[in-house]
Amino acid sequence: MRVLVVEDQAELADSVARVLRREGMAVDVVYDGEGALERASVVDYDVVVLDRDLPTVHGDEVCGALMAEPARTRVLMLTASGTIADRVEGLSLGADDYLPKPFAYAELVARIRAVARRAQPAVPPVLVRGDLRLDPAQRIATRAGQRLALTPKEFSVLEYLLAARGRVVSAEELLERVWDEATDPFTTTVKATINRLRPKLGSPPVIETVPRGGYRI
Repeated sequence: MRVLVVEDQAELADSVARVLRREGMAVDVVYDGEGALERASVVDYDVVVLDRDLPTVHGDEVCGALMAEPARTRVLMLTASGTIADRVEGLSLGADDYLPKPFAYAELVARIRAVARRAQPAVPPVLVRGDLRLDPAQRIATRAGQRLALTPKEFSVLEYLLAARGRVVSAEELLERVWDEATDPFTTTVKATINRLRPKLGSPPVIETVPRGGYRI
C-alpha cells in the first residue's frame, strides 16, 4: 500500500510514517498542502492521511482536489477538533474517514486498511490463491498451512501480486507501489526481492516471470 502522510507537525508526521512502514506500507511524507498536491500529482496513492489544518494550502482544498481526480485516492482526514459538526463537515468534503487527534496508532492503521479496502475493484481482507494465504492486517502469510518467514518488503510484494489477481505487474509498478520516494528508481531491488521471495514460497513455484512484462501469481 502506498500512503502519503500530510501533517504540518513534523514530529507527529515522522512518527506516523515510522509506524506505517513497520506495518509494511510504503510511506511518503510532506508537511504542507502545497507539497501534498505536488506529490499527489505524480504518484497514485492508495490512501492520503490528511491533516485538515495545513499551511500554504488548506486541507479542505487538498481534499477537494483529490476528490476531483478520476482514479480517486482514499482520504483519511485528521484534525485537532473532535466535535460532531467538524466531523460531519470533514466527511462532506468527500473524505472517506475522519479521525480526531490525539489518536491511537493501532486505530489509525486499522482505519487506513479499512478505507483502502473501499477501492474499486475492492480487495478482500484476506488474499488467497491456491494453498497460499495472506492476511494483511495480521501480517501473516502461509502456504499449505505453514507460516512463511518473510521480510516486510517480501510480504508487501507478495501482497501486491496476490491483490492483482493474476494480472501481470511490471517491476516499475512494484517499485512505485511497494517502495517509497527514498528508493533509487534505477535500482534492481525489485528483482532482488523477488529472487529472495521465490524460494521462501516453496514448490511448485508461485511467482511467474512474464518476459518484457513483469511478474504474476
